[in-house]
Amino acid sequence: MRIVCSVSTTRHAEARAGVAESVLMQRAATGLALVAMELVRARAGRVRGTRVVGLVGSGNNGGDALWGLARLAGRGVHATAVGDPHRMHAGGARAARAAGVQVLGWSDPRTPAVLGAADLAIDGIVGIGASGGLREPAAGAVRILAVAGVPVLAVDVPSGVDVDSGLVGGDAVRALATVTFGVLKACHVLAPAKEHAGAVTVLDIGLRAADLVPLALVASLPDLAVPAPEPATHKYRRGVVGVTAGSRAYPGAAVLAVGGARQAGAGMVVLTPGPHDTADAVGRSVLARFPDVVLGTERDVDARCVGPGLGDGPSVASVVLAALAGAAPVVVDASALTVLAGPRGRDALAVRTANGRITVVTPHAGEFARLGSWTDGAGSLRVAQQAADELGVIVVLKGPGTVVAAPGVTPQVDVFGDSALATAGSGDVLAGMIAGMLAGPARSGELDIAAAARLAARAVGLHGLAGRLAAARGGQVSALDVLDALPEAHRSARAGTG
Repeated sequence: MRIVCSVSTTRHAEARAGVAESVLMQRAATGLALVAMELVRARAGRVRGTRVVGLVGSGNNGGDALWGLARLAGRGVHATAVGDPHRMHAGGARAARAAGVQVLGWSDPRTPAVLGAADLAIDGIVGIGASGGLREPAAGAVRILAVAGVPVLAVDVPSGVDVDSGLVGGDAVRALATVTFGVLKACHVLAPAKEHAGAVTVLDIGLRAADLVPLALVASLPDLAVPAPEPATHKYRRGVVGVTAGSRAYPGAAVLAVGGARQAGAGMVVLTPGPHDTADAVGRSVLARFPDVVLGTERDVDARCVGPGLGDGPSVASVVLAALAGAAPVVVDASALTVLAGPRGRDALAVRTANGRITVVTPHAGEFARLGSWTDGAGSLRVAQQAADELGVIVVLKGPGTVVAAPGVTPQVDVFGDSALATAGSGDVLAGMIAGMLAGPARSGELDIAAAARLAARAVGLHGLAGRLAAARGGQVSALDVLDALPEAHRSARAGTG
């Protein structure tokens, strides 16, 4: 598990590193130069004789860039620093000039041509303390690079993004890659800023682990691995999942949710009826694909998934409220979220929370807006945590960089899902998967809200990995493709490669 730290935590850790700031800068510059050489070699087939330009601000990020340019010049790179020569980091500027780095002002008539001819640009305009979009003249230089198609390597963070929220409020660098120092920041994993960061390399500069209090966690591939069942286990011990999903208009939603639950480790899946006038048709659809699924109303279950494809008929609310009234953990998705947003649903949720029962809600951005008054002006990480704390539930806020938040628990941000999941029904698969993950631990009495949040995040990661694997096979990805790729996703997680 990797950690994501806030700006304030990162600065505190740097101050307590036990070495001079200049030593941290030298370590950063060395790593920056190494990654820059890898990128120019990949682009030009060589390092010596290539052209690298640094966009240099007045702060420490500019100093990192200048020292990095000095090292590149020592390897035969034609290096140029562009910025305000009178406001550049003094030590870095001296080192750059001594190494033969050309220094140009923003308004120098030679600057546009130098920018456009570069093999690589290093973005050292602003660092983690900045806010708001880029200002001129730096913004104009970034536009020149974009028009010329020059790849950019960002120093620590792409300039112009909000580091702690991941929001982008104006002009910002769109980097091919970012070298960040000590620890991941929120802008590396939260949309839309993460799209500006590119491939992120975390460089160890000697920060102490004890000082790195996480703002969020990010799973690595092995963290997604689902333990194999114990030799003496049986289907009931692995957990029974009840799925209430599907309608005449959306019978496939039940197929997808049931499939997700089956692939998450549950020992049995029970399809419980939705609105009575559609139950038979939905059951036939599910059994045609999964003959091992049990149809029933009276069987006890260890976790429930309610909502995918139920539609908005008059009997939907009663079905959802009945699911919320039970003691088993409930995953509330799709149509059920509409019920939850109303007064009866909110009252039922309050009772569940007061009784210590586990509820997972899985909204996308539009559904999330209907659940409460939270806005995304503070970024998805903060608003998901606010909603989780206020409602007493686990919030899976879906989207690029899905956030999983729970009361009193460090949130997790997903880095596996991508646009392959932007297809009808993929959320139904995920809802079933989360319920399937919860069932076994709930059966054994080993499930509290922190454990449930971790399992929900694991399901999100596996779901995203399955989407990537499905996309790698070629063609457009459907929800069924994601479902069918889940066995491969499990194998990849266990092997630690994928």
